[in-house]
Amino acid sequence: MAETREEETVSAEASGFSDLSDSEFLDLEDTQESSTSHNKPGPSSELPGKDRKLTSLPKWKRGLDVLSPMEQFHLKYLYVTDLSTQNWCEQQMVYGKELPGFLTPEKSSVLDTGASIHLARELEVHDLVTVPITSKEDAWAIKFLNILSMIPTLQSEGRIREFPVFGEVEGVLLVGVIDELHYTARGELELAELKTRRHPVLPPDAQRKKDCFQVSLYKYIFDAMVQGKVTTASLIHHTKLSPEKPLGPSVLRHARQGGFSVKSLGDLMELVFLSLTLSDLPVIDMLKIEYIHQETATLLGTEIVAFEETEVRNKVQHYMAYWMGHREPQGVDVEEAWKCRTCTYADICEWRKSGGLPKSMLEPQAEKAK
Repeated sequence: MAETREEETVSAEASGFSDLSDSEFLDLEDTQESSTSHNKPGPSSELPGKDRKLTSLPKWKRGLDVLSPMEQFHLKYLYVTDLSTQNWCEQQMVYGKELPGFLTPEKSSVLDTGASIHLARELEVHDLVTVPITSKEDAWAIKFLNILSMIPTLQSEGRIREFPVFGEVEGVLLVGVIDELHYTARGELELAELKTRRHPVLPPDAQRKKDCFQVSLYKYIFDAMVQGKVTTASLIHHTKLSPEKPLGPSVLRHARQGGFSVKSLGDLMELVFLSLTLSDLPVIDMLKIEYIHQETATLLGTEIVAFEETEVRNKVQHYMAYWMGHREPQGVDVEEAWKCRTCTYADICEWRKSGGLPKSMLEPQAEKAK
């Protein structure tokens, strides 16, 4: 392994802990907020495939399931971007889970470009190394080693990028990756989120609201971590990790190079939780979003986000109610029907077909009609 700096981190691919935002997708057309009426929906059981031919929608639709979405999709935890996508359109997010792997070439290109820009910025402050892993315990160990190396770097150099965060929110484990944390000239801890734009224009208000909710969630989780509110027991319960399991040789070697004498994931977890609470890390004081043009790397504008804890908690409770199986998914209101113009799933969307009524409300009406 090549000689590396003290503040090196392991790539998200190696750790299995990526939370790259999908907001770059939303400016594929010059979408404007308006009350444009719905286009006529297409067949409710077909979707354009990767070769642009129609493919069948899975027959195990929500109405046939008795499991919660967390169980249906075999999820142990959610990403912050799952909830921020719900903020844009919950029904779109659900179709994305039901039809994994469906991504148009144009959207794939946008995502690749955004990922490259994020990686270039990370390399400005961290060296990246790839560490082979052999288990989910190894993957989480990499996350913890990254945290342990970043905490002193933030305190000594005042800036880190790609910081992993995790915590239980409304009974569900939520994970994510903060783009950047740094101290301002006034000594305040600021979170800076990078959003890339395909077109050299700022996003509409609806997307900015989605992005503001995302960074607010990051603060909500990070603050809980440094305040000691995240527990080992909760993490093990949700992830089903085995803290006693010995770490793989590559992970152990990487840990030793970082100055950590550990043998198992449990050893690392203990170090991480102690470091988070004893290192005097403050809560995040400021939230900022930077919008960058992909082609020219020009800063298009900056959004300063006001954190409203009550509003964040109310939204999280609403979104988690879907994941726990307490309600059906919802699409956009008619005032935001313009979002459907660039949605991959517009032609098969049940919410559009029903005129914005949940499936459970339509079925009794159909029975009465008989």
